[in-house]
Amino acid sequence: MARAQGARSLMAAAFETTYGTPPLSGYMQMTFASTSLGAEQPLLGSELLGYGRDPLAPIKDAVTADGDVVVPIDAEAFGFWLKAAFGDPVTTGTGPYTHEFVSGSWTLPSLSIETAMPEVPRFAMYSGCVLDQLSWQMQRSGLLTATAKLIAQGEAIATSTAAGTPTGWTLQRFGHFNGSIKRNGTALGNIVSADIQYANNLDRIETIRSDGRIDGADPSIAALTGKMEVRFADQVLMTQAMNGTPAELEFAYSLGSGESLTFTAHAVYLPRPRIEIQGPQGIQASFDWQAAYNSAAGQMCTVVLKNQIASY
Repeated sequence: MARAQGARSLMAAAFETTYGTPPLSGYMQMTFASTSLGAEQPLLGSELLGYGRDPLAPIKDAVTADGDVVVPIDAEAFGFWLKAAFGDPVTTGTGPYTHEFVSGSWTLPSLSIETAMPEVPRFAMYSGCVLDQLSWQMQRSGLLTATAKLIAQGEAIATSTAAGTPTGWTLQRFGHFNGSIKRNGTALGNIVSADIQYANNLDRIETIRSDGRIDGADPSIAALTGKMEVRFADQVLMTQAMNGTPAELEFAYSLGSGESLTFTAHAVYLPRPRIEIQGPQGIQASFDWQAAYNSAAGQMCTVVLKNQIASY
């Protein structure tokens, strides 16, 4: 008897025209490392008395559908997740194409995601998925992945796929070796690691429905936060933190073939950290930074992806 194995799992995704309604076509084959996307429906224990010490049967509560998808940061498919996080980009060029995503949109697209375990068979379609958070870490080595946190409306289980034959991407992964960090246009040295997290801070619309699902997920005030571990070698960041002035931070990756990803936070504020001497090793400082709206740029952050994809 065939048993479910992660190595055999598949994922397909497509943007929806109507929230909560899976499209009939247009699915893309998505490469992923892991996913916790799923639906759960807890049971409520009975509070009723009069039948002795043994409880009466529980009843079902509302359905919750959400989870994370860990994906590679690459030159093509990552644009799909950027569109989910920021909305439609402005695309220019004739190949290579330049896709510019900006923060602040009040309208975010929804998508349908199907996770497949063909050997069972089990095909789970999650409709009404809206991206709540997108985060990743920059470091010296290791595999470069991002985590997309999603809120879905519901789950539908079937024994055959509803995604048809998805279209594939050309996988061109960025690596940590391809990364760089700049502050106000100048390369920032002595960075041990950097965390970046963009959050739409979705508000679930929990109306009364007979199916127990949510009515939608609306974006509220966005947040762009992170953390930098710095080998303490100069006073550049400490001076900025003490003065309380913002600076522009640019997190970028580029490939020799011309593809690139540039994530720019236009106004980053740093807290004043505690500098501790914990032994004979090098001294590090940790900055938990926050970004804010920049009037000159017109938004909090801008993401530019350059590749051979004509549109998202």
